[in-house]
Amino acid sequence: MVSIRLARHGSKKSPFYHITVADRSESRDGRFVERLGFYNPLAKGQSESLRLDLDRVDYWMSVGAQPSDVVKKLIKQARKAAPAAAA
Repeated sequence: MVSIRLARHGSKKSPFYHITVADRSESRDGRFVERLGFYNPLAKGQSESLRLDLDRVDYWMSVGAQPSDVVKKLIKQARKAAPAAAA
């Protein structure tokens, strides 16, 4: 089964996450199928904290990929911000 989940990068006490599509049997930071975006929880000022390719998220969910709980929240947050960016 395929899941959409976070892969941790960055240094100690400075997390940075890639949002990836990976097989559930792979390790957290291991092999992935596709990278869909990133999440930076420590972003300050004008720096971007979340970037997500919603078209690819919709595709992967349509073919059966299951997002993790945190990724579900991030997708909801990205969808809420997307109309504001398009307008």
